[in-house]
Amino acid sequence: MKRRNTTAEQRQLGEQLAATGFRFTQQRRQVYDVLLQKLDHPTAEEVFLRAKRAMPDISMATVYNCLDALVQAGVARQVKIERGAARFCPNMHEHWHFHCNECGGVFDMEMPDAACDAFPLPRGFKAESFEIGAHGVCPDCNSKRKK
Repeated sequence: MKRRNTTAEQRQLGEQLAATGFRFTQQRRQVYDVLLQKLDHPTAEEVFLRAKRAMPDISMATVYNCLDALVQAGVARQVKIERGAARFCPNMHEHWHFHCNECGGVFDMEMPDAACDAFPLPRGFKAESFEIGAHGVCPDCNSKRKK
């Protein structure tokens, strides 16, 4: 699935970056495009390899800096999976992640609106976001197991 940034998307990315003190650059746009093209929660190294196809001069350090800027600008989030490399996700809606133990895939799962009520906090605490993960077997790997 190849996805291209439209002018409106570029303008929105530029506005989001500017609001947090970052400039819109072609490198940041390319790294963000990589995140949007395949929603598989790539590692920084995977983003680098994909970005290099369209922008051969991009360096690994630039990719790390771009990912950091995108996370700080609130257009991507860093997903930490136990001891593995950090992964990156452009889905900024509240959601949680399912990790497949067989194929290593990371899948977005919808967060119900009532999730805050499901995790009562002590008086004075206010949750601003959740980092919830589940581990198991995805449907594809599960069907392979049954064969």
